[in-house]
Amino acid sequence: MRHRKAGRQFGRNTSHRRAMLRALTANLVAHERIETTNAKAKELRRVAERMITRAVRLGAVAYTPHDKLSVADRARRHAAQRQMARFLRRFAVVQDGEENRKVDLIEKVFVDLAKRYQDRPGGYTRIIKLGRRRGDNAPLSIIELVEGPQPKGGEKAEAKAEKAEAQAEKKAEKAEAQAEKKAEKAEAKAEKKPAKKE
Repeated sequence: MRHRKAGRQFGRNTSHRRAMLRALTANLVAHERIETTNAKAKELRRVAERMITRAVRLGAVAYTPHDKLSVADRARRHAAQRQMARFLRRFAVVQDGEENRKVDLIEKVFVDLAKRYQDRPGGYTRIIKLGRRRGDNAPLSIIELVEGPQPKGGEKAEAKAEKAEAQAEKKAEKAEAQAEKKAEKAEAKAEKKPAKKE
């Protein structure tokens, strides 16, 4: 019987399983959206949400600038950050367009995510099922942080909409200019005709 043995084993020993979850958590915090297998996503959700909850429970202490905190609050935040740093690695590199940017993951959890989720009582991640992987038929999922930045497709759609609006405005301006020219020509013709009759 597997009493008090919660969680998936993934056919790995403890250190291997822990290393895998550490890497997945770091990638989720850095990129806010990753693709993995269904089982790993469900295990990752347990770990990631506990980490974010640890930062959210500090309240405003988590994201208030260091120099504005009291000594006791600084100690609380420092202790929580050290506890989190035992599991989560400190830095990750994120691709921002063509440039690579170094991100402090501990800082991101305490400043960005704690502020983003301060009024949310849990449920910081979302799992979306994708289907089966072609090679080994493993069920795949996307796990992402909710209320995160828009995916790139959304930004592209907004940019296309703005472009279309700009083109529509240009066409309207051209049409107005052509209509004004026609009106001026018609007026000039109207003025010339009575002069010829006389």
